[in-house]
Amino acid sequence: MRKPARLFERLDGRRVRCHLCQRRCLIGEGRRGFCRVRENRGGTLFTLTYGTLSAVESRPIEIKPFFHYHPGSTSLTISTWSCNLRCTWCQNHHLSGGLPPEGYGPAFSPAEVLELARQDRGICVSFNEPTLLFEFCLDLFPLAKAQGLYCCFVSNGLVTPEALDALVEAGLDGMNVDVKGRQGVYDRHCGGGDVEAVWGLAALARRKGVHVEVVSLLVTGVSDDEDTVKWIVERHLMYLGRDVPLHFTRYFPVRDFTAPPTPLQRLERACDIATEAGVRYVYLGNVPGRGEDTRCPSCGSTLIVRRGFSTVSVRLTDRNRCPHCGTCIPIVGEPTVSAR
Repeated sequence: MRKPARLFERLDGRRVRCHLCQRRCLIGEGRRGFCRVRENRGGTLFTLTYGTLSAVESRPIEIKPFFHYHPGSTSLTISTWSCNLRCTWCQNHHLSGGLPPEGYGPAFSPAEVLELARQDRGICVSFNEPTLLFEFCLDLFPLAKAQGLYCCFVSNGLVTPEALDALVEAGLDGMNVDVKGRQGVYDRHCGGGDVEAVWGLAALARRKGVHVEVVSLLVTGVSDDEDTVKWIVERHLMYLGRDVPLHFTRYFPVRDFTAPPTPLQRLERACDIATEAGVRYVYLGNVPGRGEDTRCPSCGSTLIVRRGFSTVSVRLTDRNRCPHCGTCIPIVGEPTVSAR
């Protein structure tokens, strides 16, 4: 659905400047920004994706991945079309590389989305870059919070501080931020973007009380080398600290990007590097049966057991403390065993 956008400024010659993501596109009359779903018509910026959803699905929160955010719950996951990056290995390219159907397709209302979330504990905007549903989320999240639902994003982090402020005010309380690698990875494989700004946005979200987790896909021959991993770990500790979960995820070939899957040894070495540097909660993704459990950083006890994106056992006392040594584990919500 086409609807007037928020966060833009009008300039001379009917041009506009979009302030939704860090690209801050300058858009001429009749043209669209880098994301292709925000259009200047007559000096007014419009979103083409308000309520136009490419996917609606109830999914485990662990699949995002969120491991310290309402473990064991499901969220109604929604997405729209296109993206403000062009990652050559995107697993969701059929959504992030696409545009809304002709005529923008059927649109959902916030109330209709909430009705679909009756069996879930939250709302998650994912699959493609969630800020492209920005205006819809500003209307949806307050209604969701009023019904006791959590609201989260799985984002590439190219969000402006202004957009983050509005989302937090609307009810955003969880964000998984995807760090692609060092700056060269963005320049060569993702269509640009400032990685330091991504880290800064993640840190800003945390200061505003948003639960943050970081994920990095270690792409074979691109971002799986030790120097890149050490850089990621260094930045993670500098911007976010030792208690923010860090996920290293295995890459698999997709479309024209044909490098072989990330070697398991590289992934396990990445976890060792992060743990040795002081990150207290390090996880592996896309490697079933390895690196999924939450352990106490003080005594090493296994506290949450996961299998295949499901929480199968929780061994925490009240207020999420280790039953053996009393260490408080930074988890939002009360962990539960996943419904079968």
